[in-house]
Amino acid sequence: MSDLKIYMDKDIDTELIKPKKIAIIGFGSQGYGQGLNLVDSGCDVVFGLRENGASAQKARDYGLKVMSIEDAVKYADIVQILIPDEVQAKVYKEQIEPNLRKGQYLMFSHGFNIHYGYIKAPEGVNVIMVAPKAPGHTVRSEYVKGMGVPSLIAVEKDITGDSKETALSYASAIGSGRTGIIETSFREETETDLFGEQTVLCGGVDYLIKNAFETLVEAGYSPYMAYFEVCHELKLIVDLIYQGGIEDMHYSVSNNAEYGDYTSGSKIIDADVKKKMKEVLSKIQDGSYAKEFMTEMTSGGKHFNELRDKSKGHLIEKVGSEIRSSFAWGNKDKLIDKAKN
Repeated sequence: MSDLKIYMDKDIDTELIKPKKIAIIGFGSQGYGQGLNLVDSGCDVVFGLRENGASAQKARDYGLKVMSIEDAVKYADIVQILIPDEVQAKVYKEQIEPNLRKGQYLMFSHGFNIHYGYIKAPEGVNVIMVAPKAPGHTVRSEYVKGMGVPSLIAVEKDITGDSKETALSYASAIGSGRTGIIETSFREETETDLFGEQTVLCGGVDYLIKNAFETLVEAGYSPYMAYFEVCHELKLIVDLIYQGGIEDMHYSVSNNAEYGDYTSGSKIIDADVKKKMKEVLSKIQDGSYAKEFMTEMTSGGKHFNELRDKSKGHLIEKVGSEIRSSFAWGNKDKLIDKAKN
């Protein structure tokens, strides 16, 4: 295991980013979170958006400076691309690349398009990454509280000799220097990020919850009790692991729960599951997952939308919505307001 180097504000030239003009392309979750944090940190920020789009209006409602994507790229020293992975290559080719100039910094918060070759930066342009390890709404809410979320940085091309320092200074300006910044590579960030999302954070948790819920309901238990036991209480367990690791979680739960963890957990998540995880990782590493995803999304996303509708229609969503709408605890100060961010 290599030594872990964590960069904090004290290790960073936090002023390096201030004279540089920053164009944020997109005003989704990350564009909203990173962009507002940069503005509050005293940076010169413009937002490259479709001028009559809903995102442009949301940005203007916050008093932010909005330009066309082309004009934002021409204006900026740093171009941070924060639109969805599946549209980045098209927008880059048509609106960003023709307006790039030597010495600029092309920045990403996920290495997908660079790592798999969908975007190729021209000669003379730096390619860097600042990837906050949280959704953009959390990037914003933690910053407002005087804190921050950890970030990863990476340098793919360093033309001007200060790409790493620039990435660190940008990461500091969005709040990550308060909590910690780690250096990685585009390849490592991309492949581990996709694997984590598919096997644990999204895919694994999603299907574990739904299958456990269905098992209880099919056995005759109340769907409301099933929701509480396999979905609602998950946050309580994850919070313990987040703060103190699996050991702290075991310390906090009952001996009964801990014993059940050891004796039943390995029966559910067994060697066959690990074998399937390795198959998922292999598809990520060889690029076949990326090709599958891009083909699906660029051909209209029919299968993707069918899967999305199926998930939305699951009984657990109806039960969960009913419970959350009438449940006071944990139902205030929501991070996401779709009309605003």
